[in-house]
Amino acid sequence: MIYASDLDRTLIYSLGAIGVPENTPGLIPAEIIEEKTRSYISQQALNQLIDLNTRIIFIPVTTRTIQQYKRINLFQETVIPDYAVTSNGGNILIGGVVDKEWRESISRLVARYSAGAEEVRSYIKAVVREDWIISENYCDDLFYSFMVYRDQLPLDEITNLSDRLYNLGWRVSLQGRKLYAVPAAVNKSDAILHLRRTVRSEPMVASGDSLLDKSLLESADYAIAPCHGEIFAEQQSGLVKSRYPFTKESGVFAGDEILQYVNMIYNNLTALGVGPL
Repeated sequence: MIYASDLDRTLIYSLGAIGVPENTPGLIPAEIIEEKTRSYISQQALNQLIDLNTRIIFIPVTTRTIQQYKRINLFQETVIPDYAVTSNGGNILIGGVVDKEWRESISRLVARYSAGAEEVRSYIKAVVREDWIISENYCDDLFYSFMVYRDQLPLDEITNLSDRLYNLGWRVSLQGRKLYAVPAAVNKSDAILHLRRTVRSEPMVASGDSLLDKSLLESADYAIAPCHGEIFAEQQSGLVKSRYPFTKESGVFAGDEILQYVNMIYNNLTALGVGPL
């Protein structure tokens, strides 16, 4: 069985996303930079993930760049996956090494089907004023990430911007204080479907919280989302009816329920003799 999961706000949580005081019992550092903890995982979720990783194929699927992914201590020292998807699907790591053929194929698709990065940036900067932007990054030469003062963003205009960029072959996602603009070909589902063919293991469970995770969840046989983030907000609006469950907890302890769900699916399938697992 494959378990493919988003990381930030799904399994690991920054200080701004944990939803509880930093000194709450049961939190384990997941990412430490210059002796400062930047993100946490719950102890219960970590224990479950360590156990599952010995029985299934666990694949992190993240919008983080390769460098940002590799600085997560948890996945370099404690749970070390054979495969990882980074850059929102733009890069696949096999044994920590970039799959060059995959990256080249993505670059060709972006060039063919999406408007140029500079043109898209000009549209974004026409809507998002400089004094609303904390930082700007063009990530792995694939997509834009803006750290913003979210409370200052005109959300109606961001929605209009999203519609405009959609017609140019780009997708927009607002996650916490990060505004992403990503070419359509750079997506998590295509990358994970490629890996499903590579590892030849079925079925697949997925988890994620943002609109950039929707394609990942929809490509899985089973899926779950935390009761926070864009997917949950979309569900709460009544405009979309999701086919997968949501956790009862929000914040860092949603990870406990997510991994309980994955473990339940694994045990049920094992009992039924469904495989190969």
